[in-house]
Amino acid sequence: MIRKLQIALGVIQAFVALGALPAGFSMIVQPDGSGLGMTTKFLLESPFTNFFIPGLFLFFVNGLANLTVSILTFRRNKHSGRLGLILGFMLVGWIAIQVWSTGYISFMQPMFFVIGLAEIILAYLILNLSRPE
Repeated sequence: MIRKLQIALGVIQAFVALGALPAGFSMIVQPDGSGLGMTTKFLLESPFTNFFIPGLFLFFVNGLANLTVSILTFRRNKHSGRLGLILGFMLVGWIAIQVWSTGYISFMQPMFFVIGLAEIILAYLILNLSRPE
């Protein structure tokens, strides 16, 4: 049972990373958002004037961190449950803050919110099932 949960969590983490890495990189190198077909008008109600800082978070936290932890999860590392829980909460928080500051922009916002919740649930189950009796 725990192995299936680890595989599911690792797949979700890899999926998040594979979406976040190119998007975050694009925001870093083209902070006006043009690389993703966006405009800084999306940021008018946010604390940012361009996409550079959000791009850093997207690339390093949602991208590299999820990629690294997905590898740990697939390798059954004892810390993968805790790290998955943290990254799930960070993804949910990221999306909540994004929608609060920019409004609803894309179907991907609720999709990644639900993915973050799934990451939290799977990581929680892994943590509970791996505790010694």
